[in-house]
Amino acid sequence: MALILKGSQVAAAMSEELSRRAASLAAEDVRPTLAILRVGERADDIAYENAAVKRCLAVGVDVIQHHLPQNAPREKLLTEIDAAGKDSGIHGLLLLRPLADTDAEDAARAALSPEKDIDGMTAASLCGVFTGSSTAFPPCTAEACVTLLDHYGIPLAGRRVTVIGRSLVVGRPLSMLLLARDATVTVCHSKTADLAEACRSADIVVSAAGRARLLDRSFFRAGQVVVDVGMSTDADGSLCGDVCFDEVEPIVHAITPVPGGIGAMTTAVLARHVIIAAEIAKSRKYEGTFR
Repeated sequence: MALILKGSQVAAAMSEELSRRAASLAAEDVRPTLAILRVGERADDIAYENAAVKRCLAVGVDVIQHHLPQNAPREKLLTEIDAAGKDSGIHGLLLLRPLADTDAEDAARAALSPEKDIDGMTAASLCGVFTGSSTAFPPCTAEACVTLLDHYGIPLAGRRVTVIGRSLVVGRPLSMLLLARDATVTVCHSKTADLAEACRSADIVVSAAGRARLLDRSFFRAGQVVVDVGMSTDADGSLCGDVCFDEVEPIVHAITPVPGGIGAMTTAVLARHVIIAAEIAKSRKYEGTFR
């Protein structure tokens, strides 16, 4: 039986520390505050927003929610982002992505103030991640993967890690975080030849392909650690990941469940980023790292 890497346990441990830090800020009249901006009514956006609000409120982070209709003009989106950037009481802005209008998303990315970019979407934040700067917030899901592995004592230095997916939300920034920890990283994607061999040759496999049950038992061998970032709905409407969990779990050393794995971690990392941003705003300088 594999070790089940439950994100909910890690998030609970993180929440205790975050509550203390938020209370310390509140004692100095600083209320860590997150603004969430959602465009449209996508079910997955609403589910993540609800989870983020619940997590943030539980640890002492205030939340301001802004909702725009799917057909809202780009100017309205940019106005909301500009207002959040100018509001000193808001410490971070989360724009739920992807947007249907990719040009609008690019414009939003350019308009967001980097110091309030707590989900690593701006060019400045991504540049910081790729150059190894400790003053940039990585995308929350990417950081959640590393945080989970650390919590369970899974070493990264010298390990071979295969990352499936090359998006700017998970795959690419996660690869940089892993390289910073001295892992040897292979990034795979839809054009990768012999994906199964790339997975079997790794010590750790992180899949962020977003394709339901893409990876069956033939992709894995004994002793591996599997982190499944995917979240899809299968034919019967059940939530599932990229990995065929029931087939793979008996083989590998450790594996994350879906749901209950990385998804449970991401909102805790989001709350941590908002609290750090509030601490930075209070002190006007910051030394150290985000992890």
